[in-house]
Amino acid sequence: MNCSACEKDAVYHRKYEGRALCKEHFSEDLLTKIRRTIRTEQLIKHGDKICVALSGGKDSSLTLYVLSDLLKTWPNVELFALAVDEGIEGYRDKSLESAKELCARLGVRLHVVSYKDEFGKTMDQVLHGKKDFQNADSEGSARGNVRACTYCGVFRRNILNKYARELGATKVATGHNLDDELQSVFMDFLKGDVNRLVRMGTTMNAHENDLILRVKPLRNVPEREIGLFCILNGLPHHEDECPNAHDSLRFDVRDFLNRMEERYPGTKHNASATFEKVLPALRESFMKQMPSLRACEKCGELCSGETCKACELKATI
Repeated sequence: MNCSACEKDAVYHRKYEGRALCKEHFSEDLLTKIRRTIRTEQLIKHGDKICVALSGGKDSSLTLYVLSDLLKTWPNVELFALAVDEGIEGYRDKSLESAKELCARLGVRLHVVSYKDEFGKTMDQVLHGKKDFQNADSEGSARGNVRACTYCGVFRRNILNKYARELGATKVATGHNLDDELQSVFMDFLKGDVNRLVRMGTTMNAHENDLILRVKPLRNVPEREIGLFCILNGLPHHEDECPNAHDSLRFDVRDFLNRMEERYPGTKHNASATFEKVLPALRESFMKQMPSLRACEKCGELCSGETCKACELKATI
């Protein structure tokens, strides 16, 4: 199959557009799509200091790569990376190697903060001390792993917001892609979690009261295209999934959406575009019902109750 834009051999058939693309045209087209999202959504403004939440995986690596290249023409915008070391042996140590390699190649400053230093234990130690994570049947194992992800997710978000703020960031850029976003929308809908649903979109959190605005430049890009770009262009990244990631609902939603996309190309983009159209109405109806935020009595981070979730979970380990 030849490239739709030239006579070279195609490396990718983009079914939802009916086009085949060679390496060069695929790569440039993907970068153009990301730059367009950044421009049209005004994700970056003059004077910004951008913190990229870098895991070393394909999504965050591409996010850093794109922003590093784009900001060469924005002399008054700063960029740095922040990696969280959860302490998952055989997984996070390898992904951090990829993160360090990429930052060295791009000349981007990297900060690393660990669960061990921040919360007193690595994630492996947290799991080892929790019997309900280890002794369960298949259904219980799924529940246990979801709880493991709950600990990890809460701790990671706490670190990202705290240290991004301390390092002077005006925005945190994450690697959420089209698949991530759409899966989360479906999951929130199935669980009836309206509070999380209305916080979806290209940006998250209001930059006020010490919450750092989060931007998602890749949210219109399919996951498989991100992986292909990294491989074709030799971008350092770690491909393994977290060994503790066994969220059965997310996996079921992911499989469903992949089947629909394979059978009806364009399903994911259409669903995402539809959600974007109804999101303003959802926010107008439900944002006023969101609980007000106040400082956590223990750590000072913002939360809706007396104690933030990170402090609540820290007390159980």
